[in-house]
Amino acid sequence: MMKLIVSIATLVTLVAAAPALDDANAQILTQENVLEADGKYGWKFSTSNGIQQEESGQGGVAVQGSASWVGDDGVPIVLTYTADENGYHPQGVHLPTPPPIPDYILRALRYIEARNAQNV
Repeated sequence: MMKLIVSIATLVTLVAAAPALDDANAQILTQENVLEADGKYGWKFSTSNGIQQEESGQGGVAVQGSASWVGDDGVPIVLTYTADENGYHPQGVHLPTPPPIPDYILRALRYIEARNAQNV
């Protein structure tokens, strides 16, 4: 029994002394950067606390990329995005979505569209 208590106490001490893998102590594990003469580029990195990000594109024209990390609640978050002449387009299940358009608004829009089509 004494050996069990000493073993548990030793294990608890070792776990408490282990370095934390939190944001303040995170280290870059991998990093890669590419820049080509024609303006194409790419970069990516990963950190010890689980953050990963990458992006590639044509400078000033179009971009695509992704990022992932673990939220404060422990849930993994994945964000993908593109950016082009039509703007920034993020996608991820964590992003808020607008409420559905009420039926009476949809009916009104269809009515207006039909009236405009008749007057053209």
